[in-house]
Amino acid sequence: MTTSTLADRTIGGTDGGSRPTRRRRPTGTIAAQSVLYAILVVLAVVYIFPFLVQVATSFKTDADAAANPVSLIPGTWSAAAYERLFAGSDFPVWFANSALVTVFVTLGRVFFDSLAGYALARLQFRGRNVVFAALVAVMSVPLVVLLIPKFLVINQLGMYDSYAGMILPLLVDAAGVFIMKNFFESIPTSVEEQARIDGAGTFRVFWSVVLPMARPALITIIILSFQGSWNELSHFIVATQSPELTTLTKGVASLASGQLSQGTQYPLKLAAAAIMTIPVAVMFFIFQRRIMNASEGAVKE
Repeated sequence: MTTSTLADRTIGGTDGGSRPTRRRRPTGTIAAQSVLYAILVVLAVVYIFPFLVQVATSFKTDADAAANPVSLIPGTWSAAAYERLFAGSDFPVWFANSALVTVFVTLGRVFFDSLAGYALARLQFRGRNVVFAALVAVMSVPLVVLLIPKFLVINQLGMYDSYAGMILPLLVDAAGVFIMKNFFESIPTSVEEQARIDGAGTFRVFWSVVLPMARPALITIIILSFQGSWNELSHFIVATQSPELTTLTKGVASLASGQLSQGTQYPLKLAAAAIMTIPVAVMFFIFQRRIMNASEGAVKE
């Protein structure tokens, strides 16, 4: 009787029916977490505040924006900047050009980056390591260094100042090939053996078996490609000069430099910048939970 009673008390049973006590977290741990959260809140405010100023200023009048540039509440609410942007400028043309280029570049990068990544990950051919080393080398070269060679190549091929010159050089991205190669290497080769036994060729295995399993990496490529092509500026500067081929980045840059307006006109410039950020923000918030979620592509052996 004595042994069983002691055992019951040791396990957690009490003869008085008292509740088990909760462990209290150390005071030092609570203080450290509070400091960490405070730092994160400060960093969030630092990053979000300029965007809030941008949106608020776009609804101000020119005089109000010049007098209170960082105020988050407009003295007089006005949508004149947006009206002038769409009715009195080439902003719709800029938006259409950016949308067209972004769609084609995103689709092209998803296809060609995944195709090249699969070739480097699975196919055995002479010079594969050299190609991969060159790929990594390209990633380490600053893009500014390549602007003049890019202009010379585009001009020599007769693609200067055309949609072809804007789209074709951006269809393949070294970083995207690198991401897809690493993801394909994480997929066991056993999943491809059954398809090969059934007579499927290399492209059939890639398209029907491996590519659907690479959905997390593909979504990552979609987001990065969409964001990169939508915000691209340097390539369009050296690839085009016609006003009808101006993209949002070139147009907004010209607004910011005062080429298309007189005075400060902060509401007009920040209204254009606010509209420009919406597609990328929507794309990111829709797919943010799926970026490189390796669990979706996991395979049981």
